[in-house]
Amino acid sequence: MILNQDAAARKSEIEEKLKQEQETLSFIRENLEKSDQLTKGMVSILSSFESRLMQLENSIIPVHKQTENLQRLQDNVEKTLYSLDHVISYYHVAKETDKIIREGPTGRLEEYLFCIARIQKAVDFFQDNNPDSPDLNTVKARFEKGKELLEAEFRSLLARYSKPVPPILILDLIGGDDDLETQEEVTLEHLPEAVLQDIICISGWLVEYGRNQDFMNVYFQIRSNQLDRSIKGLKEHFRKSSSSSGAVYSPAVQNKRKETPTKKPPKRPVYIPGTIRKAQNLLKQYSQHGLDGKRGVSNFTPIEGKDDVLDIEIDSYIHCISAFVKLAQSEYQLLTEIIPEHHQKKTFDSLIQEALDSLMLEGENIVSAARRAIARHDYSAVLAIFPILKHLKQTKPEFDQVLQGTAASTKNKLPTLITSMETTGAKALEEFADSIKNDPDKEYNMPKDGTVHELTSNAILFLQQLLDFQETAGAMLASQETSSSANSYSSEFSRKLLSTYICKVLGNLQLNLLSKSKVYEDTALSAIFLHNNYNYILKSLQKSELIQLVSVTQKKAESSYRELIEQQIQTYQRSWFKVIEYLTDRNMPVFQPGVKLKDKERQMIKDKFKGFNDGLEELCKIQKVWAIPDKEQRDAIRQAQKKIVTEAYRAFLQRFANISFTKNPEKYHKYKPEQVEDMIEKLFDTSA
Repeated sequence: MILNQDAAARKSEIEEKLKQEQETLSFIRENLEKSDQLTKGMVSILSSFESRLMQLENSIIPVHKQTENLQRLQDNVEKTLYSLDHVISYYHVAKETDKIIREGPTGRLEEYLFCIARIQKAVDFFQDNNPDSPDLNTVKARFEKGKELLEAEFRSLLARYSKPVPPILILDLIGGDDDLETQEEVTLEHLPEAVLQDIICISGWLVEYGRNQDFMNVYFQIRSNQLDRSIKGLKEHFRKSSSSSGAVYSPAVQNKRKETPTKKPPKRPVYIPGTIRKAQNLLKQYSQHGLDGKRGVSNFTPIEGKDDVLDIEIDSYIHCISAFVKLAQSEYQLLTEIIPEHHQKKTFDSLIQEALDSLMLEGENIVSAARRAIARHDYSAVLAIFPILKHLKQTKPEFDQVLQGTAASTKNKLPTLITSMETTGAKALEEFADSIKNDPDKEYNMPKDGTVHELTSNAILFLQQLLDFQETAGAMLASQETSSSANSYSSEFSRKLLSTYICKVLGNLQLNLLSKSKVYEDTALSAIFLHNNYNYILKSLQKSELIQLVSVTQKKAESSYRELIEQQIQTYQRSWFKVIEYLTDRNMPVFQPGVKLKDKERQMIKDKFKGFNDGLEELCKIQKVWAIPDKEQRDAIRQAQKKIVTEAYRAFLQRFANISFTKNPEKYHKYKPEQVEDMIEKLFDTSA
């Protein structure tokens, strides 16, 4: 019973659900039918819209095409009118630009170039479209006239504003004051900025449109003249303003010294002036005076005024070399702004030729003068070459940099001058060494008091001058070497060559002095002569750096000279042996006090006293006029001689103190030991 009730309930439930599903299905069908109706309506509307659009398109397209054709026609008309106006304007160019072209570009360069550009376009138009037109010749002539006036303006501006650089500014530029340290670099303004811009503008136009390179020739000629005038002005400044010391400085720089603090490192000295004058003054000093001020016998007197002029010329030339480098650098910087790049090197090469040739010619003249002096055996003239050569070598890297890109002949000018100076200098050095060796032994030229010979002072002075130019002199000697070791050109090799050369000169000098000493008949005076000269050489070497140079190849040079000096002292002391001989007991019998002497014995004693007295007086008289300039050596020789003589004399007097050999003892016993010492103390003293 219960099962039947459940089945009935279940069936009722299913039927209810079936009824609901049928109602839902009916609803869906109704909606689908409505959707179909709406779709059909939309399709109908779209079809109608499409039809209308097609009708509209068919109406608009013909109108658009017609409008486009009309616009094109209008554009063509406008272009035609513009072209006609443009063409017509070419026929009026000559007339419209006539006044401006005739008046030239001065003061209105921009406007002038605009007119030239119009004329250029007119020329191009007529050449392309109507080459037979008379108007072409008109505008061509106008263009050529305009170009000529531009070239004239270029020349005029360049010539009017190109001025030589003032000497004072050049000295500031090259650092004429070695001790000055300025705060800012000196710059040159060759042309006013506005003028420079006009020149650059004209140059650019001439290159691009003028098709003319003549203006480059104008440029290098004018600027070359100014460069040469600047350097000549510096030379003239030296001639007028140089002091007796040969130092020329800029007043502007000297004022800066007082006003500005020093911040930069000191500049390398351009040149230490006074080389020749210093040499001659020292030579005069050494020749006239000994090491302690005693006067010698040399009568060498240099011509002061001539030496001053030579110093100024050397100083001037060295400054001009530095000035050329700085000015040429500045000229190249200016040139790069005005001249086209592919013409810069050639134009610069031409620009510097006049000034460079002038400097090289002056250098060759200095070399030629040195050669003539060497031919006259005036070897001091070669000293003029040393500072110049030293400076040329120091400046060569800057020279090479400035001349980079110039012709090979231009680059080789400085090396050729350097080689010429090195060859001349090396020849002078070698001939000087030979002249020291071969200087004749002229009796009238020998110092009568045995003091330092002029040859010795000249030789030492010459060698001392080489100290300021050790590298230069060493390189001179190395340049003449053909050995493989010379190819290295190292400073050590050059120093060794210079040391060898100095030792050669000293060796030649020693041999010559030894030969000259034989002119003296008195061997003692000969010894004093050699002693003075050897001592002078040694002291001179020690007081300078020469001894360090000599020791590079001769380690025992000092001891060798000391031995030579000692040998001559010993030789001199032997001159007293014949005097001291009278004070010895040789060939004398033994005398007993109180024993009466025989006549022969008394005479022997008398002869002893007389021989000593006469010998002492004679030697003192002779040797009193001899000279030993070195006070230390003079005192040492006197002291040693006093000791030797007075000791022997005291012993001699003591032996005969109690022996009666004469009725007039004061006749023979003329001098006390103290008096003998006083007499010896006055040796080598011409003032006593």
